[in-house]
Amino acid sequence: MVTDHRAVRPAAARAGYLPAAFAFAVAMAGTTLPTPLYGLYRERIGFSELTVTVVFAVYAFGVIGVLLLVGNVSDTVGRRPVLLCGLGFAACSAVVFLAADSVALLCLGRLLSGLSAGLFTGTATAYVLELAPARHRGRAGFAATAANMGGLGCGPLLSGLLSQYAPRPLVLPFVVHLVLLAASFALVLTLPETVAGTRPLRTARPQRAELTPEVRRVFVPAGLAAFAGFSLLGVFTSVSPAFLAEALDVHNRAVVGLVVFAAFLASTLGQLLVPRLGTARAIPLGCLVLIAGLALLAGSLAWAVLALLVLAALVGGAGQGMGLRGAVGEVATASPAEHRGGALSALFVVAYFGISVPVIGVGPLTGPLGLAHAGLVFAACMALLAAASGAYLLRRADAGA
Repeated sequence: MVTDHRAVRPAAARAGYLPAAFAFAVAMAGTTLPTPLYGLYRERIGFSELTVTVVFAVYAFGVIGVLLLVGNVSDTVGRRPVLLCGLGFAACSAVVFLAADSVALLCLGRLLSGLSAGLFTGTATAYVLELAPARHRGRAGFAATAANMGGLGCGPLLSGLLSQYAPRPLVLPFVVHLVLLAASFALVLTLPETVAGTRPLRTARPQRAELTPEVRRVFVPAGLAAFAGFSLLGVFTSVSPAFLAEALDVHNRAVVGLVVFAAFLASTLGQLLVPRLGTARAIPLGCLVLIAGLALLAGSLAWAVLALLVLAALVGGAGQGMGLRGAVGEVATASPAEHRGGALSALFVVAYFGISVPVIGVGPLTGPLGLAHAGLVFAACMALLAAASGAYLLRRADAGA
């Protein structure tokens, strides 16, 4: 007999999942906050486009390292202490960026940001789901994935607007984020713990996430969809600012932030389609929509057309959102409560490999091929992966039927 892993506090839980989702969004916003600012850092410090992808990769590997080592630690020490640590790392990252005057400090800031995101992604997703009453479980699933994607999108929008139209462009965005982090810290302190029989945080030890047999049967298709979708978002957040400036002569940082925000907004809106489609059908359909977004991205790179880039963000983001919410729903439903945090963290390990591996590949290709042609190579590779994933998922669905 499996015991319920959740602490029973229904009155607090009814109101708790929305504040938890807010804290989730604020933490994730900090991870993309520097995106429109890299041009300013390049002017101040002086580095190449390859360095931008390296800085971005440091963040991704920070996320992956945390997810691999302590991704399921919240299943034993509790959700709330892990999220409070994540908010602390996010605050440290903002402070480092306030002082950043070298590539080393940029890398340190991104590493701390990656540690924060690694602690938040799986744990906060599980926490939001567990804080919601049973009748609001569907809404909570949307709130969790929307907080993740919406927060990632709001980061570049916030910093783009503040750096373009307010004073102190490399200071004010991080000060505002510190204020939001303080509010989130206070909110998380008021929320109930959902893990029963927790152990002290000091007893936490690195441990490998285990996928139970129930999870393994859905994890491969879910992971494929997460990898393909996050790879598109990785290029939008790391390469598109330079492409806008060099190929399209767009130097307005608010526009840069808005284009990146469009991809994450579309991801959030795409998630709204999942309840009607069902999580199993949403994943292969998301792959097909993602392929269309990649085709538009290739067209924008080949012909240097801003409208196609915006369409690529909207269509590709929608496909990514459909696939992500479907993947999270399938894995969360299949996971026993006592292993849910670890299973979701393992899913996001695959997703963040999707962000990091293609971006690292685009960086070295930029020198010999140029930014646009390197992006075309990326788009072709990711379209093939999405097509293979969609075909695999459709065959699996036919076999199940």
